[in-house]
Amino acid sequence: MTPNEQGNSSSQAVNQAEKIVLGKTAEKALISSYLDIKVPFYDVDSMRIVWHGHYVKYIEDARCVLLDKLGYNYLSMEESGYIWPIVDMRLKYVASAKFANNIRVYAFLVEYESRMKIAYEIYDLATGKVLNKAHTIQVAVDIESEEMQFESPEVFINKVTAQLNNDATKPLSE
Repeated sequence: MTPNEQGNSSSQAVNQAEKIVLGKTAEKALISSYLDIKVPFYDVDSMRIVWHGHYVKYIEDARCVLLDKLGYNYLSMEESGYIWPIVDMRLKYVASAKFANNIRVYAFLVEYESRMKIAYEIYDLATGKVLNKAHTIQVAVDIESEEMQFESPEVFINKVTAQLNNDATKPLSE
């Protein structure tokens, strides 16, 4: 899969994205990002509809964009002494994405103090129609002791807090 954009859009994507009306999840989001994808042929079945399992790949890619924005991607997690396995994942299929559709996958950080909960919404850029809603929950596990942490590690809390402070100083137009 080749993402078109990661958090910034071309003028065509901006025009198409104007059709998208984000749901209540976006209002609750502490930090958000998105990824634009043109659905490749190898992700579809004989009816040219995206196979359901590929949505997991799409949300994983969007999560990586969000984690990069935080400055705490999977390599940083390991370097800080933690891994973050997924302990819960839920997807709701609303409509089908099809071959060559331009879709936008939003990732919204909604919880971070005791676990990392990220909500996702996938939209068809041409129509603004919601295609999928999902969420994942990850918990920190100390690499050495292999013990699950009941509170998010300070390094993660600091990254989120720094991003929240950074976002608060930006003008609303950005």
